[in-house]
Amino acid sequence: MMFLACCYNDPDMLIDPDTIYPTRADCPEAPKSRFKPQPRRTLSPRRWKLLFNEEGCLDAAGMIKRVQRGGIHPNIKGEVWEYLLGCYDPKSTTEQRNQLRQQRRLEYEKLKTKCREMDTTVGSGRVITMPVITEDGQPIEDPNANGGARASSVGVEQQTSNSTLPKEVIQWKLLLHQIGLDVNRTDRTLVYYESQENLARLWDILSVYAWVDNDIGYCQGMSDLCSPISIILEHEADAFWCFERLMRRVRDNFKSTSTSIGVRSQLTTLSSIMKAVDPKLHEHLENLDGGEYLFAFRMLMVLFRREFSFIDTMYLWELMWSMEYNPGLFSMLESKTGTSNANDENTLKQCGKFEKKNLQAAKKEEQIPLSVFVVASVIEAKNKRLMGEAKGLDDVVKILNEITGSIDAKKACRGALTIHEKYLTTVKAS
Repeated sequence: MMFLACCYNDPDMLIDPDTIYPTRADCPEAPKSRFKPQPRRTLSPRRWKLLFNEEGCLDAAGMIKRVQRGGIHPNIKGEVWEYLLGCYDPKSTTEQRNQLRQQRRLEYEKLKTKCREMDTTVGSGRVITMPVITEDGQPIEDPNANGGARASSVGVEQQTSNSTLPKEVIQWKLLLHQIGLDVNRTDRTLVYYESQENLARLWDILSVYAWVDNDIGYCQGMSDLCSPISIILEHEADAFWCFERLMRRVRDNFKSTSTSIGVRSQLTTLSSIMKAVDPKLHEHLENLDGGEYLFAFRMLMVLFRREFSFIDTMYLWELMWSMEYNPGLFSMLESKTGTSNANDENTLKQCGKFEKKNLQAAKKEEQIPLSVFVVASVIEAKNKRLMGEAKGLDDVVKILNEITGSIDAKKACRGALTIHEKYLTTVKAS
């Protein structure tokens, strides 16, 4: 590796990601990382700069090609993720992006100020881990404050008025301690979260998001999705908007009713895919009462955070996002159409491998995300063991739990693309 890096005169490729995202010495059980930057494969800082023209417009095709080949160098992950998630238009100039970035930072400050008015813990560097309000909107007394309300959590609205709080404010304040409890459990193997300031930053982002998206609010698992973004993007406002873009992709998974949660629809789709591409394994799992694929629930909810190390999770995510990439993503998100009908030659050249296949197939129904095919790929990789050793659902869970830290992200994505193509062929023939 060192020889190759020197040959290509790119010292950045010598970096070990484990030194940028170190794990705590008292956490030897943390999964080992496989990802290492590779010369002429990984998108390096030097190559990244060369992908922009004089006006600052990005060569999206060049970005996608390199990310799909070998991921992103740790020093530029944040910048590249903003494009992969649709925060910026690749055709935008440097000046246009600077204006948009400033506009978003001001908007985030307004949102955070509003949240601080409702609860003064927001932006204070602290994290709430105990309930601060009852379901009817009454402040909960702090046992350490001589019978008084939790002063740090009493917002301006409660300080200046004895009137009942609006329903949406009560609903939001009821979530704050749950966010705090989850933040304190998120990525605890990382040295980064030994800092109270970093914990509070993650809590602030999630608390503001819970206010903005009052339909979803906050659900367990969202801290796992937000954490890598909070770590790799230096400015808190940039991290918030990047997370907001990610949630646009996955928020339906968190929609719930009294009887079900949104991710069940993806599990149903997974079942259909497995039935089409590997009917024998699907039948075997059905006979074991696993036909609903509930054992894959966690993989889809937190996008494989438990199956991969922190570093390898980020590598898997950027591989998936690059394969799903469409140069019209920014415009789709801004217009909230969520779809792109453009499949001309120029657009296809700038699309990821997975997106290109979908556009060429001209499927009109809602597209299945690549993550579902990655789950299918992971299950399919354990075909022999599942067919030969699984005598009950507990065995299925045990076999799949053993994959933690042992999966190759690129191989999983490659397998997902193969299954996707087979699925499209099977569906077309049926």
